[in-house]
Amino acid sequence: MTLCAVQSDDQDRLFDSTHVHPGRALSLLLDRILTVGNLAFVDGSSGELLHFGDRSGPEVILGLTAAAARRIVANPDLALGETFVDGELVLVKGTLAEFFALVFRNQAALELSQSNLGNVALRLKRRFQQTNARLRSRRNVEHHYDLSLDLYRLFLDADMQYSCAYFAEAGMTLEEAQLAKKRHLISKLLLEPGQRVLDIGCGWGGMALEVAATEQVSVLGVTLSGEQLRVARERASLSNARFELTDYRDVEGSFHRIVSVGMFEHVGVPNYDTFFQKVAELLTDDGVAVIHSIGRKDGPDITNPWIEKYIFPGGYIPALSEVLPAIERAGLWVTDIEILRLHYAETLVEWQRRFRAHRPQIAKLYDERFCRMWDFYLAASESAFRHQGHMNFQIQLARRVDAVPLTRDYITDRDRANARLMADTA
Repeated sequence: MTLCAVQSDDQDRLFDSTHVHPGRALSLLLDRILTVGNLAFVDGSSGELLHFGDRSGPEVILGLTAAAARRIVANPDLALGETFVDGELVLVKGTLAEFFALVFRNQAALELSQSNLGNVALRLKRRFQQTNARLRSRRNVEHHYDLSLDLYRLFLDADMQYSCAYFAEAGMTLEEAQLAKKRHLISKLLLEPGQRVLDIGCGWGGMALEVAATEQVSVLGVTLSGEQLRVARERASLSNARFELTDYRDVEGSFHRIVSVGMFEHVGVPNYDTFFQKVAELLTDDGVAVIHSIGRKDGPDITNPWIEKYIFPGGYIPALSEVLPAIERAGLWVTDIEILRLHYAETLVEWQRRFRAHRPQIAKLYDERFCRMWDFYLAASESAFRHQGHMNFQIQLARRVDAVPLTRDYITDRDRANARLMADTA
């Protein structure tokens, strides 16, 4: 989520020493950027309910303090989330999803950060945020993925898949769509008995365990989360899968197949060459790799400051224009690319529903402030996939031009066979 930041000269004009109340400054900003929709907030200086937009769509009413108004005008990308989490900005009417939808209906409220990247300071900040050396990578992973296991169990599916599901058919449950995602990826791996498989960023082990159960293969899953490692090892007691606390850069050996789901977002642009060169190094000559990641359609960008600070430090959503050159330099064939568009938005709808249903338990695990933070994070994430050009890509890679069939029929055939199997066992 990127809102139109107020330039310093505009900020000085809006506040004009101490003569303009922060609520008035915010109303001037909103009046300039909101042309459609139905937003209102109470001006703290006058008590008046101020309306913005053309009154179309659901009405969203905000309540906020003068301090919150000042912070939002000065730095909307960071302060919008901070003031909501701090309780200084509240939704009097409407939902977060309706608020984000309203904001992103107004293109003037968006700032395409390709222009931001022309700023030297922002380019340097972006590079620093994404350096992700080994120690920093581990700390970044611990920040998010070493939270209480009970938290994730309360809103994820039973297999603990914390990535985009694959809603292959209308009406699928989250559990069905996550299983379909795993099997869709496995269809692209072309597994054969006796193969060695590497899962980079294995999470709580669900993907690796599904791979091991599909064929008589051996699977190594690597993660930087001690909590995820503990759970994955517990689940693997009766499986031909093993798990290690290892940075992908330190993996040794050779593998017939490599899969990575929801990890590439934590690699960072400065490390893309290292990542794909490592994939090329680890793959056997006839090997196949499949990388599943969130992506963006609008070209290189910067990570939203609030998300980077509070949710995913070091994280970055890549554009394909940043990924493909690194694959080329690694000497790998791109044998298939698939774009999943609204699948993650639907996944997030279900996560939010389950999060809300278990909010009292989550508040006991942490507190209400944490709940507001995750409310904002999940809703903002859904809006990114519905309104900001976020999507998922699955890139299939190989070292040899003939490592996979010449048409994609094998993927569809395998998916249909899996669908029939799910229907027969339902």
